[in-house]
Amino acid sequence: MVNTAFDASKATSRDRLAAGTAVDVRSRYVGAWSSGFEVAEPVIDGYRVRRLSDDSVLPDVFTNEDVRARRHKAGMWWY
Repeated sequence: MVNTAFDASKATSRDRLAAGTAVDVRSRYVGAWSSGFEVAEPVIDGYRVRRLSDDSVLPDVFTNEDVRARRHKAGMWWY
């Protein structure tokens, strides 16, 4: 399995996800990716994310490894 998470150690400022970018966030409990978030603010240690369902900015900073640009599941009729 290929790790496709954002690698901050290899990133340039151009690679950082901008505020407003739709992202998936890795669950800290199960490790699965969850959709329905966007970058609220890039910070030094990672990102603050906004939950789209209620427009709340979550209080924790998510590391670069726990945030990835949103993925569309190609070929699935329910996406």
